Amino acid sequence: MSQSNREQWTSRFGFIMAAAGSAVGLGAIWKFPYVAGTSGGGAFFLLFIIFTLLIGLPLLLCEFVIGRSTGKEAVSAYKELAPKTKWHWVGIMGVVTCFLLFSFYSVVGGWILIYFGKALTGALSNPAISYEGLFAETISDPFIALGAQLLFIVITILVVSRGVQNGIEKANKYMFPALFILFLVIMVRSLTLPGAWEGIVFFLKPDISRIDSSTILAAMGQSFFALSLGASAMATYTSYLDKNVSLTRSAVSVVSLNLMISLLAGLAIFPAVFALGFSPAQGPGLLFQVLPAVFSQIPLGGFFLICFLALFFFATITSAFSLLEITVASLTQKKPEKRRKASWYAGLGVFLLGIPSCLSYGVWSDVLIFDKSFFDAADYLVSNLLLPVGALFISLFVSFKMKRELLQSEFVRGSKIASRFFGIWYAVVRYVLPLLIVLVFLNVIGIVRFTQ
Repeated sequence: MSQSNREQWTSRFGFIMAAAGSAVGLGAIWKFPYVAGTSGGGAFFLLFIIFTLLIGLPLLLCEFVIGRSTGKEAVSAYKELAPKTKWHWVGIMGVVTCFLLFSFYSVVGGWILIYFGKALTGALSNPAISYEGLFAETISDPFIALGAQLLFIVITILVVSRGVQNGIEKANKYMFPALFILFLVIMVRSLTLPGAWEGIVFFLKPDISRIDSSTILAAMGQSFFALSLGASAMATYTSYLDKNVSLTRSAVSVVSLNLMISLLAGLAIFPAVFALGFSPAQGPGLLFQVLPAVFSQIPLGGFFLICFLALFFFATITSAFSLLEITVASLTQKKPEKRRKASWYAGLGVFLLGIPSCLSYGVWSDVLIFDKSFFDAADYLVSNLLLPVGALFISLFVSFKMKRELLQSEFVRGSKIASRFFGIWYAVVRYVLPLLIVLVFLNVIGIVRFTQ
């Protein structure tokens, strides 16, 4: 289990910034607001907090324990912890999942770069333009969309190829705090708009009457995917962590930052949306279609839109680091000197795989897979199938294949109070999590339907 030949995070702060940056991404900034807007506002947010603490935190600790206990990337970690078994396929599935996820994730990253360029040139500041039409035009142009996607991937490659300390950790140390500060600026501006109070009430005041089975499942699913769990990416990140760092405190810090960014996202978006008469149930196009229109109607709107898009880019690129890192780490597990070359090969593979998703809103819009575009099919495969299956087997592996003594040793290391909670965590991982994950999985694939 020696880590002597591998890089490590230089500090607990650096690790937390990298892990939090990976977790936040599109899940907290892009997906959370539109899911909250279509799923009950405050009622959804309350359930989201509960499920993040009940499901997300225990699962995050599972991946932390797997990675730190071996000091190896995901595939090798499973091989070492369960030799002479086939459990390493969970790590392999995680690599495939991250690879596929990055292929369509980078498409959205490209859209952000396009909009950022338009914002800098003032093209988004005209209140007379149709923002829905602009969005459709932007994503349907194959050359612009593919070029922006490639640029996003290249930026990710340049950072990841520099390694853990000089690349990922250094970038996140600056990007995540900058993201947090930008969110505070936008939130303050949004909260000071006339009529913002209605948006605050919608987001923070739970209306119990709006809680139904769909709201419960939406909140459970969002809490599950907000931390990027199920692909062993966090196991790979934690394999670079020093043995003296407390896993429990680190996990609590990452979850807390994720919840805080989700809170800031709601307070930055919903007050502005309500103040200017837009619908919170806009759907996936909320940020790209509504917010440019919102910012175009407020003083200094162009400046604040640029700030928001910069924030959006920071959140997306920090998540992209972890998606590429798990692939690069698996390719260079015995040859760390090959990191730079492996980063470029993996990035090129991601781009080629992502071309159908990028073109699915344009020249290939008529090509469908089970009535879904390439982009939607890839998203469905990752979000509704691969990640739930991965998370289920991670929880089963930790609770049934790893030695309890090793789990307890990693769980309590570096913390004086963690030993009080080990028994609870172990019971939740062994019995509660598998049941909850199976129920969510059966629902999303349509085998089981929950009714009021």
